[in-house]
Amino acid sequence: MKKTNYSYIGISFIILVFGIYFIPKIIDRIKNHDVTRNESRSDFAGENNIKLSDLAFIEINGEPKQAPHFSFINQDGKTITNDDYKDMVYIVEFFFTTCPTICPRMNANLIQIQNSFKDYKNFGVASFTINPEHDTPEVLKAYAEKYGVSNPYWNLMTGDQDAIYKLANQGFNLYTAKEESVEGGFEHSGNFALIDKNGFIRSRVVNGNPIIFYNGIISQTEKVDDEGMSEEITILKEDIAKLLKE
Repeated sequence: MKKTNYSYIGISFIILVFGIYFIPKIIDRIKNHDVTRNESRSDFAGENNIKLSDLAFIEINGEPKQAPHFSFINQDGKTITNDDYKDMVYIVEFFFTTCPTICPRMNANLIQIQNSFKDYKNFGVASFTINPEHDTPEVLKAYAEKYGVSNPYWNLMTGDQDAIYKLANQGFNLYTAKEESVEGGFEHSGNFALIDKNGFIRSRVVNGNPIIFYNGIISQTEKVDDEGMSEEITILKEDIAKLLKE
């Protein structure tokens, strides 16, 4: 009987020590996003341990913001939706083929990024024209060939103009508008949005705050523009690499 009592005492002591030593560590790991929902016991031994990167989730009203649903026609005449980017890291941009100002620079930078990740089958680009009346699939196809688009998951998409503008302004908060008074007849953001494998908008944190979007206009070779703003293609590449490892 005494042996049994001592066994219970020994087991209770082991449980107490485990709680004192391991529980705080597990809590710290959860706070640091080192534990995922699918983490198993073997993960604690270093097997199949998947860690989130240090990139922030963009939050709206306290909830991580996901890329909104979309369905448009690409340069090959195929219908493309969010599902085509499932389990992929991808960049979102809004442009138009006759843009005389920032679009050529943005897409030259995207080509450079494309070539940097040419060996990855889970990286893509989603480009939406803001002038769908002109930018038919045939026009987008010629544009893609002109710039050297080779990534099979780089879709240049066209469709209903109101739907595209809603996607840009409300879905991604990337400004887009038809404005006849400006050169080219349209205004739009020169930024890129970065989307992770689960469809969440992500960005790096600078001085305690997420940058949200990445400047897509200034090239790595330029380094800074006339106003002294630094290029962000370098950090975008770094952050794409981080998301590809998640």
